[in-house]
Amino acid sequence: MRALIVVGLLAVAWAARADEKQFKLKDGPGADVVKANCTMCHSLDYIQMNSPFLDRKGWEASVTKMVKAFDAKVKPDDVPKIVDYLAKNYGKPEPPAAK
Repeated sequence: MRALIVVGLLAVAWAARADEKQFKLKDGPGADVVKANCTMCHSLDYIQMNSPFLDRKGWEASVTKMVKAFDAKVKPDDVPKIVDYLAKNYGKPEPPAAK
């Protein structure tokens, strides 16, 4: 009986999830590298959720944290590609330089 309840709850959760729009990355250089590396550990929604808050330095810190603290298996050569893509396409605009 318990297993039947669990299966029922999973079916309801799956159906509810199916109604959600899946986040798609903007096309551009580096999108494939982001998809290949970042989705190993989390959904791409993480990018969209953080984009209002992270500028280039924030994305650098976030990617570094994923690699160093969470042991994300990202090739060192891919890190700048990921940061460049995220900063360009999902980065908070930089404040104007002081004159």
